[in-house]
Amino acid sequence: MQNFASQCLDQAKTLLKLNLGSLSEDGLVIPVAGEVSRADEPGHVALAFGEYFRATGELTLERRDIPPIVAKCITAQVRLSQGSDNGMAFACLGLLAFGQTRERNPVWEILDADIRKLIDERLAVTLDHYDHVQAFDIAKAVCRFSFGLTKKDETGMLVDRFLERVTSHSTGGFHDDASKSAKPDNWGGAFDLYGVVALIFIRQALQLHSNIQLRDSKLPKLRTTAEKYLRVILETVREDGLGWSYGRGIGAYGQMHCITLLMQALRDRWIASDKELLARDLIRRLYTNFFTTYFDMEHGLIVVRDAERDTIPGHTTRMANFDAARYLSQWSRLAKTFGGGMDVYPSPHPQATCRLYSFDKTARKEQGLLAYSDPASGLHILIPILSGGIHQYSDSLAFPHMPGVFDWPSNHYTSPFIPEFTIADRVYTPSFYGKNLQVVMGTRSGTYHFRYEQPELIDKNEKLSSGIASLKVDWELAGNRIVGRFTLIPKS
Repeated sequence: MQNFASQCLDQAKTLLKLNLGSLSEDGLVIPVAGEVSRADEPGHVALAFGEYFRATGELTLERRDIPPIVAKCITAQVRLSQGSDNGMAFACLGLLAFGQTRERNPVWEILDADIRKLIDERLAVTLDHYDHVQAFDIAKAVCRFSFGLTKKDETGMLVDRFLERVTSHSTGGFHDDASKSAKPDNWGGAFDLYGVVALIFIRQALQLHSNIQLRDSKLPKLRTTAEKYLRVILETVREDGLGWSYGRGIGAYGQMHCITLLMQALRDRWIASDKELLARDLIRRLYTNFFTTYFDMEHGLIVVRDAERDTIPGHTTRMANFDAARYLSQWSRLAKTFGGGMDVYPSPHPQATCRLYSFDKTARKEQGLLAYSDPASGLHILIPILSGGIHQYSDSLAFPHMPGVFDWPSNHYTSPFIPEFTIADRVYTPSFYGKNLQVVMGTRSGTYHFRYEQPELIDKNEKLSSGIASLKVDWELAGNRIVGRFTLIPKS
């Protein structure tokens, strides 16, 4: 892990150097041509430099002092009238990275009194969120208490509430990023990458809490939820290192978030001893895929948007570069913590495997993820049955996801590899939910069937229509062969 740690740190340093010029004198981020800056970017920059400091202990970069840079970014984030909870959460963790209390924190020392007062106001948790923003509220509570801005520590209550909502919105123990509790019109069941995002951020915030006893008391509960995601990651990463490949916010972040959760889990010993070698190998493969796919070797920058690829509008090039620098610094620090090697892990399953992960199973709906892998042919597909939430593009539709083989466009709605049914003025899809989700063996050896039903049709906007028809879906999987059968049964 030492070589990996050094490599990550070198790349983090390079990214920070190359992106220093994108910071204006007032701490705002200058976007690349054709893009628009996000309101939370200064906070992301602050945390990137904070993680670099935690990894190196250095307060200078390119003969420039880091604390004034971070102070400018935090000041800009606080002053943004439309600044988001996201930005303030990142900014406050960036501040905590330089010291878990106000005393002897080199960034806090140079913030003026007005900004310190505004930080106190902006860190107050005034809204009740149901999505991954709960993690940002937790980070804000950690900073507010650790810096002595309040005597009441809300961290424990917010962590408990997050975990209680995981349990109430998912029988499988996964985070729903678009539950009906958040908005009654939601279909519910956006079990996507943002569950991983929330866990990573909560764990990082707790690590920076000044009250070690509170942190240690919450980790066992957090571990229970994290283990659900760890199992999915350990069993679904592709042979070439492709990580999370369905739902909102995938691509470079699908790699970075998976690596981070695995490394946090190795540090905390949340991975069973018989899976540890696999986890280390997956970190190597995920990182290699991330490096070869998203690093511009010529210029040393992260590329998430060019002539051949795109990402969701909210992911800007600047943010991706600073986030990559943050994660690379964090990986370097974590790798030094738990040490060991990253040897190739021999696959214990040379034969095809077919697994169904249950996210939610209630009288109203069932949702989950089908993962099929055939090592002989290299076929590795995922079929998600879940809500797209606010991201109403193709990424969450129930088709075989295998980027590079079964591809689909970014930021567009289409129906790749599955039918749509247009009845009157509505378009229905075999996605978003099912009933009686099951995997059964076929009559021929090595054949699997993934089956589910839709008692009522659901349209592409996730609205149910009663009394029109029902739908039966049967995916037949055998070796390198996939057959989808869709049976529409009219009711009138």
